[in-house]
Amino acid sequence: MDEESTTLNRVRGRVTSRDGTPIAYERYGDGPPLVLVSGALGTAAGERVLGGLLAGRFSVVAYDRRGRGASGDTGPYAVEREIDDLAAVVGAAGAGAALHGTGTGGALALAAAAAGVPAGPVSVYEPPYSAEERERWRRVAALLDQGRRAAALDLFLADAAAAGLPPGVTRLRPGVAGPARTLAYDLAVLGDGTLPERSLARVHARVLVVDGGASPAGTRQAARALTAALPRARHRTLTGQTHEVAPHVLAPVVEEFLAEDRETAGAA
Repeated sequence: MDEESTTLNRVRGRVTSRDGTPIAYERYGDGPPLVLVSGALGTAAGERVLGGLLAGRFSVVAYDRRGRGASGDTGPYAVEREIDDLAAVVGAAGAGAALHGTGTGGALALAAAAAGVPAGPVSVYEPPYSAEERERWRRVAALLDQGRRAAALDLFLADAAAAGLPPGVTRLRPGVAGPARTLAYDLAVLGDGTLPERSLARVHARVLVVDGGASPAGTRQAARALTAALPRARHRTLTGQTHEVAPHVLAPVVEEFLAEDRETAGAA
């Protein structure tokens, strides 16, 4: 790690990615390392509720993905650079750190695992691989291609509000164009929006795929398809939850899954 400073119970730090981009993070709690990977527009601050619930059992590290919060944004953007960012954060968290990603953060966590980032088990909540999500992102992409960042952000937030705002997304003022540029980064992580089966086949870590029982049928179908495409995955549905999953419902599920992984490793 490059630098750390302590604020209350959180340790703020910064690492440098392979291309020289500074990536800011927060660490809190005690135990095996767990890195939280936020979804579209999310930041480390937005992960504090979930992270706080997990901090009793884990050393939680949440970070600002490039272009967000206190992190830098060296161009040109490439998914490989975001994977390098996550690798640098895993290095700061501790070798074999578990990953948990929500939405596009889940897609990024799986891409990193497929690329060989030395992380441990991975849990994901509703990576957006459904047909409905592909259409939503297609409309956002069309506006970004036209240079209409504010309109793209407004559309994204309106659609997200209709489905339940994702965890970690700050309710931004409509028309604020600045954060919208990172929506293009999430689009790149998703590729064409279909399941990247070849990439997923290279994920050898144990994976937990979680969805909400009150989420759209397409979202739940996509979660099952994702589980089937991964070599070592299981699927879990949280009754009554939507994409805006309640942290106090999700945290015990993630904790149980990671505890099982440690028990398996101990038995081996």
